[in-house]
Amino acid sequence: MSVWTQYAKASLAVRATVALAITLSFLLIPALADGWTYHHVWHRNVYALDWARLLRVMGFWPTWVVVALAVWLVERETNAPRATRRAWLLVGSPAVAGALCEVLKLVIRRERPAPYDGEWIFRPWSEHPWSTAGLATPSSHTMVAFGAATLLARMFPRAKWVFYAMAWGCGITRLLDHAHFLSDVTFGALLGWAVGWGLWMQFTTSQPKE
Repeated sequence: MSVWTQYAKASLAVRATVALAITLSFLLIPALADGWTYHHVWHRNVYALDWARLLRVMGFWPTWVVVALAVWLVERETNAPRATRRAWLLVGSPAVAGALCEVLKLVIRRERPAPYDGEWIFRPWSEHPWSTAGLATPSSHTMVAFGAATLLARMFPRAKWVFYAMAWGCGITRLLDHAHFLSDVTFGALLGWAVGWGLWMQFTTSQPKE
């Protein structure tokens, strides 16, 4: 019996505990290297480079609206219901990931590293309680990119490493720009993956096998 099968058959309490432990590990363990990466992993004016701009738009939700439209146009003639479902998933996953990210930023309230030279600073609730401007945790670009990449990896598994590499590249550019801590990126990557995987399982397992 595989580890995944054992996990799926475990009690809700066990599954919740394992999921929480994994989630925290993607935040707390990388956080030990936040200061070092801030001071050693960066590039002045990184977004002046074409490759960096390309990677950054992986975390821009309208990018995936265009990709979803392309997927729908390609697949609609062979299987219209499947094409529509897949297009909506590809639009919805990064959108849900982005919305969840904004909520988490309001709850965690860690400021971006650059204004404080890489120090952890948390915004008090008395200061702009409902604004995420200037908040860093998790990285919204990374979370959106992984929400989309996970769906594409399920749709086109032979190319999955291309999609995940692009998503990680998006997160790395956020580090290089001093816009986020390392733990912002790893945390966002895990949560974006979880959103994409959860939506795929929820909306495809009850459908005819593709």
